[in-house]
Amino acid sequence: MPPCFDLVPQREGSFGERLFFATEDLFKRGFDLVCLIDSDSPTVPASSFAQAIELLSSPGDRVILGPTNDGGYYLIGLKKPHRELFERIDWSTERVFEQTIARAHEIGVETKLLPSGYDVDDSTALRQLCDDLLSENSPVDTAPETRKFLKEIIEREGRERIWPPEK
Repeated sequence: MPPCFDLVPQREGSFGERLFFATEDLFKRGFDLVCLIDSDSPTVPASSFAQAIELLSSPGDRVILGPTNDGGYYLIGLKKPHRELFERIDWSTERVFEQTIARAHEIGVETKLLPSGYDVDDSTALRQLCDDLLSENSPVDTAPETRKFLKEIIEREGRERIWPPEK
């Protein structure tokens, strides 16, 4: 890992508590803005992350959400550590996004949305990922390491393993 990166140990707790603790720990380290990003949405464009920072940089408190098509989010950006945004959420369900919006409304924090994305949690999303990264017209600059990994799996185990032809 580059020397300019710090590791922040994850604290114990439920999923929501661990997310909140991550934001709290980053704010305590002196960051003015914090974005938590999932690790299973490789096709979200860099422009969405830049937009999140731009939205967080303008005056006033707000929460930024990058919604996913399964009812969750790929990014949550904050200017303050709002514990309430991580409480009373049915984590890992299709209600996460709407419940987070509701928590923000309850505490009076403005919500701004990024373009929608998807996360790769099941075979349908894996097919979409393969379509997006391995089709003839796929942009070569999107998730190059993920594309390379998918190609290696196909080469080693066959296309049927992860990207069977449509029937």
